[in-house]
Order: sequence, then structure tokens, then C-alpha cells
Amino acid sequence: MLIWIALALSYNFLFGTAGQVAFSHFAFAGVGAYGVVILSTKLGLPFGIAFIGAMALCALIAFIVAVPSTRLEGFYLALATLAFAQLFTVLINEGGDLTGGTGGIAGYSLPSIFGLQLRGPWYTVVLVLLVAGTLLLLNRLDNSSFGRACRAIRENPAVAAAMGINVRRTKVITFTLTSTLAGLAGIAYAYTDNVINPPVFGLENVFLLLFMIIVGGMGRPLGAVVGAILLYLAPFFLEPIVGHGYLVIFGILVVLAILYQPAGLAGLIDRGLGLLRPRSQS
Repeated sequence: MLIWIALALSYNFLFGTAGQVAFSHFAFAGVGAYGVVILSTKLGLPFGIAFIGAMALCALIAFIVAVPSTRLEGFYLALATLAFAQLFTVLINEGGDLTGGTGGIAGYSLPSIFGLQLRGPWYTVVLVLLVAGTLLLLNRLDNSSFGRACRAIRENPAVAAAMGINVRRTKVITFTLTSTLAGLAGIAYAYTDNVINPPVFGLENVFLLLFMIIVGGMGRPLGAVVGAILLYLAPFFLEPIVGHGYLVIFGILVVLAILYQPAGLAGLIDRGLGLLRPRSQS
């Protein structure tokens, strides 16, 4: 669940704050996961170098994808990033011994770091730090001039450009940064169960991530966290009752959120807290 929260936070900034409708987020998580495992186990590099290499690979590929795709808007941006996500899925499925093919890669483990074995509760601490670091970084960006520029571009790119904002550069930086953070979450995922395989980085999880943001509240870190927790836990309760019909329920929730509660669950929480506050006496 913590990895889902980290992914939701970075995707919320890309989609909710910056308004970039991209379907490549899980593909970049896959680049991070496969990158660190291949570099460390297949090529035999020390974990520290493999980690840096995987992060650099994520940033490089994200930048290469961002430069042409961020020229596009809305539906066309979604199609371009969807094509990249599908290409990545094909590559890891057909990668043979390098990627493990359809079965993925298993049988590896996280080596000790500075003499510490980061397993069990200690690895949970690592994941908590990942979520906290992602939240602090993106919250700081959101409250900065860069965050305000992202919101201005989301609302009206032409007006933002007239205000002196470099629209193209801001979009490329946002896409590259959030995709690299997705890669970091992917690296963390790779050592959660010490197995990675293509279905994890497929379209079903991409749309689930999108649902988390819409239901939780777009452009709000609180919404990303609440949406991720709710939609991650919901299948455990709904699947025994309705099977895979829980996806239909998720779809209905998304439609209801768009029509009647655009601010999502974060908006409902704000409204509830507002009702609890004592009214000032006039």
C-alpha cells in the first residue's frame, strides 16, 4: 500500500496539479524495477551503482519521452504515453533471459546496506521514508512558484505563456521529475516481494492509479493518499462478494466523483472539518 501511495502522490502532481494526462507512470515504475534488478543481478553491479544507474535510466528515458510528447495536449498526450507504456510491456515480455519474459525475474534479494539487512519491519521503515520524502518534495514544489506555474499551465497554457511562464520547459521538467519518482517507487517495489513480472506494470494498474487520483481529489496530496488507501483496500472486501465486478464499482465511483464531487474525498474531508470548527461569533 505504501508504494501505491508514493505512486499516487507523484501521479497526482503530474495529472492533478500540472494537468498532464499521461498513462506512462507504471511503465516508468517498471523501468526502475527492471533496471535495478537487471543491473544488480544480471550484470553483477554493486547495489549502490545499480540503484543510481536505474534512477539515471528513468530520468533519461522520461526526458526523451517528455520532449516530444509534451508538445501534445489532452487526448493526444494520453495516446502518446499509452503507446510508450505498451511498448515497454512488449519489451519486458519479449526480453528473453534479460527480463525473464512473461514470467519475470525472481530469486534475488536486497543486499545488506552498510551492514544492515533491510527486511521485514526495517524495509517498512524504508517505504515510509519513501512516502514521506515524496510527499515533502512534491508539497514543497506545489507551494512554490513552480507549482503555481504548473497550475497556470493546467488552466490555460496560452495565458500562462503570456504571463512569462516557459510552458514547454515546465511541462518537460514536471513529466521528467514525476516519472523519475515513479521509477524510485518501482525500485522499492522490486524488493518488496523480490519478484517482478510484466502484469504488474500493465494498463489495469495504470487506470487504477488514475481512479485513485480522481476519487481522492485531483491536485491535492491528501486526495492522493486517501484515494490510494481506499482503492487499494477496497478489493480485499469487495472481490469476495462481487468478484472482478469491483472494477465496475470503481468506475461508478469515478463518474460520481466527476459529476457531483470534483474535489473528491479530500473536498468532503475539508467540508467535514469546516463543519466541526466552531463558528466565530459576530
